[in-house]
Amino acid sequence: MTEPQTEADLATRPEEEVEEEAALDQNRLRLVREAIEDEDASAVDALIEPLHGADIADLLEQLDEGPRRELLRLWSGGIDGEILSELDEGVREEILRELSSEDVAEAVRELETDDVVDLIENLEDESRADAILASLTDSDRVAVQQALTYPEYSAGRLMQREVVIAPSFWNVGQAIDHLRGTEELPEQFYHVILTDPRMRPVGYVTLGKLLGATRETPLSEIEEESFRTFEATDPEKDVAYAFNQYHLISAPVVDADDRLLGIITIDDAIRILDEEAEEDILRLAGVDAEESLSNRTFGVVRRRFPWLAVNLVTAILASMVISQFESVITEIVALAVLMPIVASMGGNAGTQSLTVAVRALATRDLTGANLWRVIRREVSAGAINGAAFAVIMAGVGLVWFGSPMLGAVIAVAMVINLVIAGLAGVGIPVILERVGVDPALASGAFVTTVTDVVGFFAFLGLAALWLL
Repeated sequence: MTEPQTEADLATRPEEEVEEEAALDQNRLRLVREAIEDEDASAVDALIEPLHGADIADLLEQLDEGPRRELLRLWSGGIDGEILSELDEGVREEILRELSSEDVAEAVRELETDDVVDLIENLEDESRADAILASLTDSDRVAVQQALTYPEYSAGRLMQREVVIAPSFWNVGQAIDHLRGTEELPEQFYHVILTDPRMRPVGYVTLGKLLGATRETPLSEIEEESFRTFEATDPEKDVAYAFNQYHLISAPVVDADDRLLGIITIDDAIRILDEEAEEDILRLAGVDAEESLSNRTFGVVRRRFPWLAVNLVTAILASMVISQFESVITEIVALAVLMPIVASMGGNAGTQSLTVAVRALATRDLTGANLWRVIRREVSAGAINGAAFAVIMAGVGLVWFGSPMLGAVIAVAMVINLVIAGLAGVGIPVILERVGVDPALASGAFVTTVTDVVGFFAFLGLAALWLL
């Protein structure tokens, strides 16, 4: 078994070996904490310098506020733009407060304009945002300020202004000469955008085809068929969906007159897709999409309290149904033992259908054209599963309580509740979306209410009819 490494071990090993293992593992995190406690600046440098910017961001997020502040004081490397762009919003805000205006300006200068927009739009401190804008070059400042005028979560906020363009009538040789003669090209780009005399994008050429064709080849002959544009006001989730659906790598953004404004690249589209998926997962659990591990306790309480209150109301509704059968439960105590089983099975089945439906709505796979087919499938699945578990629970009721009729009651209630769970799991998200409510945020409480109320009512109602 390999012995844990110390700060001295990492500091004295060859640089290439340290870089090969430059990842944020628990051993490294422990050593960083120890170096901070010892105020050993050289050990902090040796541990952090080989790390990728994303790993440094993870490290900062895993430290508490006090050690994080001490790390910034001890580390000679300093925060750069890549680290800032990878940080969680809450931690980023905190770190920006600790940095001087000069340090912030130096870090921000390394970022593309779309990353600067993302940084500024999430800042709560307006004076810090003004300081960041002041640190930019005149052209970048104008680009960022204009991007901030577009609606939040739009293509205009997502795009970057650094674009490589060429007239559509050029040939390959002219385009290559132009690229070689340009002093500042974007750090990463995938296409050369072809424009007409009015600066309207009419196509694009990949760098691979550009370098593989002869100099005399017209650019128009090697255009990509996947070319499409987005308006600056288009919702960013629609842009991300198109990137995923049509396998885009980059796409131009245009104004209302179809003139080129900027470009969106696949890394930004993937980030939006990840955020949308994460948001759906959190909201299905009744958690605010902005919540993260770095939030303070009061912020977590404030975000979670409203949905816990909604769940309390739904639980009271279910309890009111139970209260209507108080005399039945008093007479047949076994009902109280078996009641939670019916509700729990219905809740789980409803959550399964709900999760599939919400994700299908987000990816636009569930539409009016296939809605009834999906509902029939979920209801049928609920009926089949309900019948299977009904047989099991009928046997349990017979063996456990010696009552065939009690087993029949729970069996029929199980089938009814699982059928309703499948119907509600698909139907409720669709209805909520139609009325303009986020299905991921609100569906869970409604589906749970339906399965609890139907489950208790079916089980206790059947027991009242058949057993008394």
